[in-house]
Amino acid sequence: MPLKEGMALVLLGAIWGASFMFMRVAAPEFGIFALVEVRTCLATLVLLPVVLWRKEMADMRRFFWPIFAIGAINTAIPFALFNFASLHLEAGVNAILNATAPMFGAMVAFVWLHERLSKLAVTGLGLGFVGVTIISEQKIGGGELSVLPILAACLATCCYGIAACMMKRFLTGAKPLAVATGSQAVASVLLLPLALMHWPDTSPSPHAWTNAVALAVAGTGIAYILYFHLIAAVGPSKAITVAYLVPLFGIVWGLVLLNETVSGQTLVGGACIMAGVGMTTGITRLFSRRGFAPAK
Repeated sequence: MPLKEGMALVLLGAIWGASFMFMRVAAPEFGIFALVEVRTCLATLVLLPVVLWRKEMADMRRFFWPIFAIGAINTAIPFALFNFASLHLEAGVNAILNATAPMFGAMVAFVWLHERLSKLAVTGLGLGFVGVTIISEQKIGGGELSVLPILAACLATCCYGIAACMMKRFLTGAKPLAVATGSQAVASVLLLPLALMHWPDTSPSPHAWTNAVALAVAGTGIAYILYFHLIAAVGPSKAITVAYLVPLFGIVWGLVLLNETVSGQTLVGGACIMAGVGMTTGITRLFSRRGFAPAK
């Protein structure tokens, strides 16, 4: 991978890892739905000029109904679920659970799109969910919280998996950035009534606003631009390896900036999840066969 794209990959991992920190800080003051509304509205404002500049608005009109569905399943619902989880779980734990999305995508593709799962992929699925169980047992067994926040995070990643298959089934040929922009706009419209109903009575603090804006502008808008640049530059199989960096940065930001603690059991569970993701998606074979050689 060329140095420029390698640096972009690390930057993207750092930004997406920080998103869970931003949610952790902003969600208690904004609430679940108001924070999603701020995030999706501002992200739309960041992405829309890029789509206009690249003259991709036609795709948003052509694929309106699939994008509408993606806006609900890939944005509105999972963003709200992760906001709920952020009220109870550390940023690092949410970042680790977020990494299960490719495993859910593989399972949905197997059931819906009839894509083949190798024995290695099936083993990876099992190992990944062992990791989720380890983290859940550590959290629930210690009496710290109920199972609901963990289920919410996993349901959010399941939505990401469903949406990935929907995009493959219904959005082939659509410009990815146009889909991302349209989905943010749709989510902001869908959740506006709930956001207004549950808007906080007390105005969020400047600190909460700073984190909400950072979540929208950097964690969503700029992150999508970086991600789709990487897909175009080095291909999706290498761009998706950012999934390995997000939990790492999520843990680091939580430790350094939020004074969170991460137990050994959580790290073991996270290692199982990441190994399972690698086996399920075939990234382990990518590393062994091709590696990350610099551009010649």
